[in-house]
Amino acid sequence: MSGIYIHIPFCKKACNYCDFHFSTSFKYIDELTDAICKEITLKKHRISDQVGTIYFGGGTPSVLPQKHFEKIFDTITRNFSIKSGAEITIEANPDDLDAKKITELKQLPVNRFSIGIQSFFDEDLRWMNRAHNAGEAETCIKRSQDAGFENLSIDLIYGYPLLNDNKWLSNINKAVEFQTPHISAYSLTVEPRTALASAIKKGQQPPVNDEQSAAQFTILTEKLGASGFEHYEISNYSQPGKHAVHNTNYWRGIPYLGIGPSAHGFDGYVRYLNIANNALYMNKLLINELPETIEELDQYDRFNEYIMTSIRTMWGTDLNKVKMEFGKLFIEDTLKAIKPFIERQWLINQNDHLILTQEGKLFADYIASELFLMQDDHL
Repeated sequence: MSGIYIHIPFCKKACNYCDFHFSTSFKYIDELTDAICKEITLKKHRISDQVGTIYFGGGTPSVLPQKHFEKIFDTITRNFSIKSGAEITIEANPDDLDAKKITELKQLPVNRFSIGIQSFFDEDLRWMNRAHNAGEAETCIKRSQDAGFENLSIDLIYGYPLLNDNKWLSNINKAVEFQTPHISAYSLTVEPRTALASAIKKGQQPPVNDEQSAAQFTILTEKLGASGFEHYEISNYSQPGKHAVHNTNYWRGIPYLGIGPSAHGFDGYVRYLNIANNALYMNKLLINELPETIEELDQYDRFNEYIMTSIRTMWGTDLNKVKMEFGKLFIEDTLKAIKPFIERQWLINQNDHLILTQEGKLFADYIASELFLMQDDHL
C-alpha cells in the first residue's frame, strides 16, 4: 500500500543543527495550506491502490491549526481511498502538545505522534535552541498517553558536546520508563549552512567527537536491547510489532507521494523533488503547475538505493532480490564486494540476507558506499 508524506514548513524557532526546509514566519500559513491541498488534488492519479500511511513531517506540523489539518484531511479523503486502520503520524514538539492541542488532534484521524524530545535536560535543550523545556518534554508524553495516544515515538539526539555518558543513559532510561513503544535516536550531524556549523567554524563550539558518538550509540543499542526493543533500522528502535510503518516502507522501496515544499515522492522508478521555496511552491500551484523536478532512476540508481536503504535494517539486503531484479552482473559484483566486510565481521550472510553486525552498524554508510555500482563498472 502506498503512503503520503506531507511537509509542513513552519517552526517556532530554528534549532542550531537543523537544515530541513522551514520558515519561522507563519504569515502565509493559510495560502500554504491551500497550495498543499491543490498539490494533493493534482497528484491524485499517482496512487491507484489504497493509502496505508500518512505522515506529517516538517518543520513542525504540530504548529498547524486544527482547521488547516481538517482541510488537508478532507482533501485527502476526497481524492484517495484510505485503508481502515492506516497509520497516520504527526511530528510534534513538546511545547505544542498542551491539553487543548491534544484535544484538537484527538478529533482528527491521527493515531500516532512522533515527538521531538531530543533531551530531558534543560541545558541541552537551550544549547540546541529548542522551543521546549525538560518539564514539557516529560508532561507531553504523559498527557498524550492519558488522552489515548499510546502509539508514540520519541526522538533523542546523542553525540553533542554537553552530553556525557551518564546524561545519555539517563535520557535513555527516562524514555524506557515512559513505555513509549518507539524510539528514534540520531547522532548529531553538523550540516553545512546551519548555526551549529557556523559556530564550530568560528571556534565558538567544539567539533563533533566521532568516538563519543560511537560509544553512545553502543550504550543506546545495549540498553534498549536489554529493555526489549528491536533495533530494526540504524536510527530506529521499537517494541515488537511497533515499527514505524511509514518509514519502514521507505526502506523497502514502497511508493509514496511527497506533498509540500521540499518534499520528495517515489513511485519505484521515478523520484519527484519539490522545490524548497515556499513562495515559488505556492506560485506554481496557483497556475496549476506542479512545483517539482523529476529524476528518473536507471538500474544502477535503483540498485544503489536498494543497497543504501536495505543494509540499514534488521532484515538486511536480500541477495535473491538483487539476483532476480538486477541480474547476474550485479549479484556477482555484490558477492565480491562483501568479502572484506564479512572477513572483518562487519557483515554476515544470513540465509542470503546481508546483515550488519553490531560493529558493522558503526560503518553502515561506508559499507553501503563500497557496495554501490556505477555503469562504468560494467563497461
